[in-house]
Amino acid sequence: MTKVNNFSTLYPAHTLLSILGVFLTLFGVMLINQHILMSLPLGGRMILMLGSQWVLFFVPGLLMWVNKENLADLGIHGNNLILQVGVGVALALLLSLVGTVIPILLGFKDMVGSTQYTKLWQFVFEFVYRVLGVALAEELIFRGYLFKKILQIKDNKALAIISTSLLFGVFHIFHGNLLQVGVTALLGVVFCLLREKIKKCSLISLVFVHGVYDALIIVWVYLL
Repeated sequence: MTKVNNFSTLYPAHTLLSILGVFLTLFGVMLINQHILMSLPLGGRMILMLGSQWVLFFVPGLLMWVNKENLADLGIHGNNLILQVGVGVALALLLSLVGTVIPILLGFKDMVGSTQYTKLWQFVFEFVYRVLGVALAEELIFRGYLFKKILQIKDNKALAIISTSLLFGVFHIFHGNLLQVGVTALLGVVFCLLREKIKKCSLISLVFVHGVYDALIIVWVYLL
């Protein structure tokens, strides 16, 4: 009798394990940032900020390694890379106009955000940190790994969009309040729909949509 390995039975367990791993890692990162980050010199602080975001992908990345999966399985590829980045930046600008500029002009600046940045290098680092740190890690986790695993459990894109977006919102509960959780979850839905509905919008595009959109909040708050 031939033994058949059915990895589909492991999808729910791996999905749950990855979710728990991501949230536990987030808690650990927050403790490190709270107790160690500010004691470091500026250069070390900047490196730790970037590195701490990449650590969030550790458990999903480990599970991918165990299952012999790679980033291409999540939709990461180098084909037409400039186009992928360009689409991401263009969508970020449009989203920023709707989600940041218009609310600020309507008098909701305090709800949009705040900043103490005054120097050019601070804004430059904000873009680097948001794109290559925050957005890269979070898109790999939520619109990449978890989206794929939920689809493997049940082939229903609406379910994958809603569930990963809710998790994306809850993931940010430590950074704000329930209103921010709701807004972030809605933003997660928008990111999913952009990839599903816009042909040239890839996961790499979403990294730039997400990162540039976040960084532009600081820019618009400063300028407007």
